Amino acid sequence: MMLSDLEWQAVELSLKVSGVAVICSLPLGVLMAWILVRCQFPGKTLLDSIIHLPLVLPPVVVGYLLLIAMGRRGFIGEWLYDWFGFSFAFSWRGAALASAVVAFPLMVRAIRLSLEAVDSKLEQAARTLGAGRWRVFFTITLPLTLPGIIVGTVLGFARSLGEFGATITFVSNIPGETRTIPLAMYTLIETPGAENAAARLCVIAIVLALVSLLMSEWLVRWGRKRLGA
Repeated sequence: MMLSDLEWQAVELSLKVSGVAVICSLPLGVLMAWILVRCQFPGKTLLDSIIHLPLVLPPVVVGYLLLIAMGRRGFIGEWLYDWFGFSFAFSWRGAALASAVVAFPLMVRAIRLSLEAVDSKLEQAARTLGAGRWRVFFTITLPLTLPGIIVGTVLGFARSLGEFGATITFVSNIPGETRTIPLAMYTLIETPGAENAAARLCVIAIVLALVSLLMSEWLVRWGRKRLGA
């Protein structure tokens, strides 16, 4: 199956955008999951709802909100551009941001479910033996949550690969810059005589998603084996 240069660009850009989206959002995802599981405070339900809001909002709405917040003239984006010369608008960085926002709830949910299964008595026992809060987190909580972190990471990556609505609304459809696999397929479907190219990208998208899920299952089993589960 031979791909054209534009098709290879879309595949490489999708992998780059998805990878950056997951890597940058993972620390925040772990933090949010820990806060939702281990902390009690007023407004916790509201925070939980805000985190999961991208799951129920139309992706175009998410993209529009990103545009008015992080665009070149957005209330955050304008400040970033004026002070640091940095902009998310019409760049692959904006595509990564859109993918991260849409995939973030899936990541947090998977990590949260795994963290809820960790017996808090183990953490309390470590604290009574003199271990500090950070040491307990990195030596007990985080390793035991590893399967959920792996699942959340892979789900976030797979969801980022398929992101379309928020991306095209926020950063448009620019070849070589923001045109990921879904946007490239949309363009090819709208182009007469390009059905074969669209079909090739469709097959690649399916393969990438399937490989991600299989790798997730293997990593989860490996993590459980390491933990003696």
